[in-house]
Amino acid sequence: MASSTAWAMLLVAVLLAELLAAKSEYIAYNTTAGIVPQKLNVHLVPHSHDDVGWLKTVDQYYVGANNSIRGACVQNVIDSVISALLEDKNRKFIYVEIAFFQRWWRQQSPAMKIKVKDLVSSGQLEFINGGMCMHDEATPHYIDLIDQTTLGHQFILKEFGQTPRVGWQIDPFGHSAVQAYLLGAELGFDSLFFARIDYQDRAVRLRDKTLEVIWQGSKSLAASSQIFTGVFPRHYDPPDGFVFEINDVSPPIQDDILLFDYNVQERVNDFVAAALAQANVTRTNHIMWTMGTDFRYQYGNSWFRQMDKFIHYVNQDGRVNAFYSTPSIYTDAKYAADEQWPLKTDDFFPYADHPNAYWTGYFTSRPAFKGYVRILSGYYLAARQLEFFKGRSRSDSGANTDALADALAIVQHHDAVSGTQRQHVAADYAMRLSIGYLEAEKLVASSLAYLSESEPSSGQKRIATKLEQCPLLNISYCPPSETALSDGKSLVVVIYNPLGWKREEVIRIPVSDERVTVQDSSQRKIDAQLVPLSNATLKLRSYYVRAYMGNTPSEPPKYWLAFSVTVPPLGFSSYIVSSANQTEDRSSTISKVYTSEGNTNKTIQVGQGSLKLLYSAEGKLARYINSRNMVTAVAEQSYSYYTGNDGTDKDPQASGAYVFRPNGTVVIKSEEKVSLTVMRGPLLDEVHQQINPWVSQITRLYKGKEHAEVEFTIGPIPVDDGIGKEITTQLTTAMKTNKTFYTDSNGRDFIKRIRDFRTDWDLQVNQPIAGNYYPINLGIYVQDSTTELSVLVDRAVGGSSLVDGQVELMLHRRLTHDDIRGVGEILNETVCVSEKCEGLTIQGKFYVRIDPVGEGSKWRRTAGQEISAPLLLAFAEQEGNDWMNSHVPTFSGIDPSYALPDNVAVITLQELENGKVLLRLAHLYETGEDKDYSVLANVELRKLFPRKKISKVTEMSLSANQERAEMEKRKLVWKVEGSAVAEESKVARGGAVDPAKLVVELAPMEIRTFLIDLDYLHMYGS
Repeated sequence: MASSTAWAMLLVAVLLAELLAAKSEYIAYNTTAGIVPQKLNVHLVPHSHDDVGWLKTVDQYYVGANNSIRGACVQNVIDSVISALLEDKNRKFIYVEIAFFQRWWRQQSPAMKIKVKDLVSSGQLEFINGGMCMHDEATPHYIDLIDQTTLGHQFILKEFGQTPRVGWQIDPFGHSAVQAYLLGAELGFDSLFFARIDYQDRAVRLRDKTLEVIWQGSKSLAASSQIFTGVFPRHYDPPDGFVFEINDVSPPIQDDILLFDYNVQERVNDFVAAALAQANVTRTNHIMWTMGTDFRYQYGNSWFRQMDKFIHYVNQDGRVNAFYSTPSIYTDAKYAADEQWPLKTDDFFPYADHPNAYWTGYFTSRPAFKGYVRILSGYYLAARQLEFFKGRSRSDSGANTDALADALAIVQHHDAVSGTQRQHVAADYAMRLSIGYLEAEKLVASSLAYLSESEPSSGQKRIATKLEQCPLLNISYCPPSETALSDGKSLVVVIYNPLGWKREEVIRIPVSDERVTVQDSSQRKIDAQLVPLSNATLKLRSYYVRAYMGNTPSEPPKYWLAFSVTVPPLGFSSYIVSSANQTEDRSSTISKVYTSEGNTNKTIQVGQGSLKLLYSAEGKLARYINSRNMVTAVAEQSYSYYTGNDGTDKDPQASGAYVFRPNGTVVIKSEEKVSLTVMRGPLLDEVHQQINPWVSQITRLYKGKEHAEVEFTIGPIPVDDGIGKEITTQLTTAMKTNKTFYTDSNGRDFIKRIRDFRTDWDLQVNQPIAGNYYPINLGIYVQDSTTELSVLVDRAVGGSSLVDGQVELMLHRRLTHDDIRGVGEILNETVCVSEKCEGLTIQGKFYVRIDPVGEGSKWRRTAGQEISAPLLLAFAEQEGNDWMNSHVPTFSGIDPSYALPDNVAVITLQELENGKVLLRLAHLYETGEDKDYSVLANVELRKLFPRKKISKVTEMSLSANQERAEMEKRKLVWKVEGSAVAEESKVARGGAVDPAKLVVELAPMEIRTFLIDLDYLHMYGS
């Protein structure tokens, strides 16, 4: 005992002597390191992942409000990072979400802006990804993805003269093919990085060192539009033990010799061990550490101080090499290694993070919000065109599309349109969209008024044009069309077509009077049909107008007035609805109403044109017959719901906003025989069905169309039994489809899916329903050797083919448990009027057609355009004939003799602030998709811009932030395992635009972006 005490005293004496001799003094940390070729290089990439809304609203996150939910303040993040970067020129940081950076930038002094510009130009601060948000990849439409990215990229270009090089989609819940080639390679990105892939896929890639690949997302563009893609080995945070926010528990480097717990060597050993472990799953001698995670760097020095020390001491140790880096530097190092990389095609859906947790519920979550986003996306497309035709400088009302552009950009975020945000955040997004819409609505009204007004004849005074619109038309609320027409007054309906080809469609508006006549723009009477409103529509109108407008709507209209319209490309037509007097023949026919009650006949046939649907005596769909293309098929439709798992079994995983985990299937059967009500008339037939007290639908067959339009009304979903419900519909045929179906990627390419199968690994099936669900934005189809069944949708939904010959769509979800993925709130949407709240009711549409095999793509592509860019309606009142005498009844913004080819769409036509015109043209077909349309298409620019002289055409990258030719010159050409470099040259691409001919060529799936300088020879409306 005495000897051990003596030893302890001796040890203390030695330590005291060392401490007295040692000095605690300033240490100049050496952070100058760069790449060392012979060593393992650890690229430290400081970043903060800042959600543009999730648990808090975008502005609450920015200013640090509502911190009882989460202590997050993005303003602090950017302030502290800039301060830390200015302290040491070797430090680096990447910033991603421009919606936040733009807010911060607006508030900075001129002196601070100069300093930050220096940080950007020196490469210390680098913008990565560069969109307004880090968008979702499952539920947005590709045009919205392009628009939100362009908005961010234009800000970066204007303020800093920079073009982002790298995609950084670290948090979205699965990754789309469109992200790889369109929002990657076509932007000029050299690489793309993300964290979330299926847990089984990750395990295989870790084992085989295939986390980094060359991704070819498009079959049509193949190697010409590929991108180096890196999947992080675990998540987007640092390795365990290297997280240094002020409250984090990782041990810091303690290198003051006078203080206890000196640990330099211990921490260096930890660093080297973690680096070597990651090197074992990564090719080449370069690995990346993502030094940050959600809303980190609120006190930036707590991170940078530790990274300075690690770089200094790890490099003194010499076993590995650590340094400040960015994804761009990392990409260049990987490229310089001259490695051959594995090839990846298709996409990374669906995503599961453990056996019973497939993140496929969010494909449908918040369906009303998803529908609102899609409606306003189409409206924004049209509004920008009208803004161009009028001219931004002529906006006398001061209205523009900017607020709608900002709102639509923010809601593409991966916790917005995805439906995975908290309820108060969803309300904030919707309010921003509404404010943007109201501003754009003024712009649309003033543009249509300006374009339609003709010069008054001598002696006539110009009549002020007041045009109203009806944003609640979908629930039959449209005050201008419901007004009783009397005393010589009539209703003018101006209909704008944002597509590049002529459209012939039936439109419907609610009217209060059955004695009405409709005239076209040549003042000829045309056929019209009066269709009684359904009970579901009347109920929706009554409740939801009060919920949205705060007032009780007037007496409901009696009828929908349906009539055929013909509208020129990128133009409008005007129609007159007037009251017919007692002696005059009205042009409208009241639908004949037929009910199936008491019907003993075997079948009921519906349809005025080539398409007929046959219903059984029980009121169920039985057959589909198209007399033109000779397709006859057994066809049935049903509704059912999955009961959401409550997480009380041995696996606590419940169904929630993100995760779909069904606990059983319940077919929704009517309490009794489904009574059909059939409305027949000269333009369309309708079949009304009340499936149960909270599910009803109307199936419409238009005389001139060969598809069925199904309008469903679902809700309020009852949950008073404590069970969450996920509502689906099934369309069933006898087709032998061999487990195979096809779903779109963000409304663009179709991807082949095989039930219970993955291309990249042998799937272990744990969830046979949820694990076979995929995101649908445009449509889904199945085919066999003779026919194909296509179903198109009006918003993002989840869907599958769980049984051969069948298509299933999930249309609505209301749940009773949280799925423990961070949102911390149950997906249980309600709508309140006064003190009464009830579950959300949604109304939406899907569209069904059966074709001979190989012939369905024409309809999918054409109708898909018409669904995403619907006709825009505006209303005015005229006395006598004063409107028609003082206005142009029809207009087209392009040459009247011209229409775009059937395989091309104008997806952007926009006048920029600098007066240049941004034009994007998209080929709508894939290689081999259609025998007629999967070919090179030509667009004549002069005919797109009549009355103007095109002085210059410059082809740009997709986000218009660099010239395409320069982008192609800088492109990195990667080596792919087992393929020849010459592959890229085989891919068809449109040629350069000859300045004399001004014809744009588009190859299948190609989108080309141009900045056009115009000399205005003659303005529209002047």
